[in-house]
This record gives sequence, C-alpha cells and structure tokens, in this order.
Amino acid sequence: MRKNTSAPKGAKTDKVMNTEPTKTEGNLNPTDYVIVIGREFGSGGRRIGKLLSNRLGCSYFDKELLAEAAKSMGFTEEIFNEHDEKKPSFFNSFFQGVYGITQNYHDITIGGAALYKEQSVAIKKLSEQGPCVIVGRTADYVLRDHPRMLSVFLHSPIEHRAARIVERGDAESLSKAVEMARRHDRDRESYYNYYTGRKWGRANNYHLSLDASRLDDEEIADIIIRSLRK
Repeated sequence: MRKNTSAPKGAKTDKVMNTEPTKTEGNLNPTDYVIVIGREFGSGGRRIGKLLSNRLGCSYFDKELLAEAAKSMGFTEEIFNEHDEKKPSFFNSFFQGVYGITQNYHDITIGGAALYKEQSVAIKKLSEQGPCVIVGRTADYVLRDHPRMLSVFLHSPIEHRAARIVERGDAESLSKAVEMARRHDRDRESYYNYYTGRKWGRANNYHLSLDASRLDDEEIADIIIRSLRK
C-alpha cells in the first residue's frame, strides 16, 4: 500500500497515513498503536473513529474502507462486503459442515469461518502498516495480542440512539429507529459472541466502556487519547 504524508479529513482512504503525530496531540509513538471501537448501533462509533483519526493523523477503517484496503492487498472482496457482522445462519453452517457447501454456493466464494479468518488476517496486516482506528469487525479480539491496542466500547440508552438515528436520516420515526437499533445490536452481539467466545458489550472485554449520551464527541476523544498515551 502506498504511503501518504497528509492527514485524513474523514474521507475514504486505503493508504498508510501520516508518520508523525499531529502538533496538537503529540507524544505518541506513531508506528505502534491501534484503536479499535465496538459500539451499539447509533452510539456514534464511526463519528468518534473519524474524529480520532483526524486528531491523531492516522488511518481510519470501517467496513467500506476495510473492504477497499483488503482488496488492494489482494484479499477477496467478499471478506467485508458479504461478512457484515452477522454470524452464519443455522442452515448455512449445517450445509457447510455436512456437505461442504459455502454460504453462496452458486458463486465462487468461501464459507463463513474461512471468510472470518481471511478478514482477520487483513485486519492484522493493516494494523502492522501504521497507526490506525478500526471500527467493528471484532477487531478488539483479532488484535488482542497487539502490544499497544486500545479497545473501546461505546453505548448509550436506546432513546438517545434512536434520536441520533432519526437525525442522520436512517429512520423516519423514533419507533422505527428503536427497532432498527435493536435489530443491528442483536446481529452484532451474535456475530461477536459466535466468533470470539466472548460477550459483546461486556465491560471487562474492553479497556474503555463509555456512555456516549453523557459526553460530547470531543470529550470522548479526549478520554481515549489520554488512555492511549498511558
């Protein structure tokens, strides 16, 4: 992947970012840290991740950007586009295990477990290429042996998240936003628990667990950066 010395502006990128910390943050070794963010749906994980990326001058990866970066490294496009934080269904797992049929057996693709393994390899490779922020994809578990990985979980009351979901235009009413948040949370929980053997959202699985309704974005970023320095 090619290097670039300009800091990100929250836009898409598949390149290694700035090799020097920003003047405002400083005092961080620019080559050996990674921040991973787990989140309840609507709690602002992507927004906080992009803010941290801007303040620290490091790469930012969510599902779309991880897919782009993985593809540029020669990984299959499906590892992030098709494996969208949902565990394999019972029937998919059954047919894969008994008959060796992949989830999309009519396509040239790979099954859930192999897909997750390849996704994990891509995440590890990206973390080795420079400091970065990664949102979702069980990155806290995949990078659990990383010497300077800081894992964060963002949560907030369902009413607070529903209001944000409506505000950003993903749902037309609070009731639909609540339904959407609960559905996505169930998917993320089952996916995380299935592949990691841990409990999604449980505080002792993360270095920091923060209520996003109690703090504004800058305050959350301040806490994360102070923890990273320590």
